[in-house]
Amino acid sequence: MRLPILPAVILILLNIFIDWYIYGILKRRFGRRGLTMIHSWLAVMLQVLVIVAICLPRRGGDNDTLLTIMWMLYGYLTVYTSKFVFVITDLISRIPKLFGRRSWHWLAITGAISGCIVFAAMWWGALHNRLSLQVKEVEIPVSGLPERFEGFRIAQISDLHVGTFGNDTSFVSRLVDRVNSLRPDIIVFTGDIVNTRSSELRPHVMTLRRLKAPSGVYSILGNHDYGDYSDWPNSLAKEDNLSHIKYLQKEMGWRLLLNETEFLHRGSDSIAIIGVENIGDPPFKVYGSLTKAYPTLSDNVTKVLLTHNPAHWTDSIAGHYDVNIPLTLSGHTHAMQMEIGGWSPARWRYPTWGGLYTDSDTTHCLYVNIGDGTVAFPARIGATPEITILTLKKR
Repeated sequence: MRLPILPAVILILLNIFIDWYIYGILKRRFGRRGLTMIHSWLAVMLQVLVIVAICLPRRGGDNDTLLTIMWMLYGYLTVYTSKFVFVITDLISRIPKLFGRRSWHWLAITGAISGCIVFAAMWWGALHNRLSLQVKEVEIPVSGLPERFEGFRIAQISDLHVGTFGNDTSFVSRLVDRVNSLRPDIIVFTGDIVNTRSSELRPHVMTLRRLKAPSGVYSILGNHDYGDYSDWPNSLAKEDNLSHIKYLQKEMGWRLLLNETEFLHRGSDSIAIIGVENIGDPPFKVYGSLTKAYPTLSDNVTKVLLTHNPAHWTDSIAGHYDVNIPLTLSGHTHAMQMEIGGWSPARWRYPTWGGLYTDSDTTHCLYVNIGDGTVAFPARIGATPEITILTLKKR
């Protein structure tokens, strides 16, 4: 949860200007001292709130501190995003005054209504939408798929970030029950099970242990799972944190793949499940190695790759005809926890931010699950938590 000081200061100064502008509107249009005083005191309290949130230890604090910061910042953000919408609209409504005409009063009213809608939508995303599961079913055509794996069903979940739920296991329990009810042949988790520390996972171990599938539950690590977003007293403490995550996943009955491959067998047929540690684009650290996980990538074995960051597929698999990996499963993007009408700001960062993608000759497929938890801010505006069921079909 990175919060650079200079951008934060600029944001606070911008919001002080927004409050000053709204104060002027209230004074001119309503002239009630009580109303302007209430607005002023609320504005001061919000600025104090955000300064306290910035000063609290984000990297060195415990999970309760991190949760407190997330909700404080999100509350601040919901108020000032709504105010920003109103102020920009109100400024536009004043353009006719530059030409000696009356301002567009109707547009100012529209801005006020729009600000209220934005505020409501953001809190709907925090209190309801981030807890509303959606199931997406996708068929994946695979050339050379072994006969006995026709119709093989893979359930994918990703990016749980269980620390955001604290000790409350209710959402994770509903997720587990829903996945199990879909009766997949295998369940895969594509990384980021915690926010910063392995201790976040402990309250959820028994719940996640209930995930069951005939071919097992497989997982990989994401960028948040290595402890890179916390301050540690020494390198040994950081190593112990990572070892604890591995231990807890084993306790859950999950098979954590650390640059490894497992073969699934049905009769004389088999497919390979490859799991790599985190491989992605900067600033995310690279821990994984695909060639270590599976040295002979050009062979005829049907392979399913689990890799957290979809940039790995874009950079090293798509269009590489010496790499025979027909299906790659990733997470990481969260669709930036915002998706409206099929559009997400995540597309500015990742060309493959959510859903199914293929390269030019469709020999390599990528599915990006937009995740089930939240990080940085505890809301999903659209982009509801996703369970994906991928059914393998012979091309």
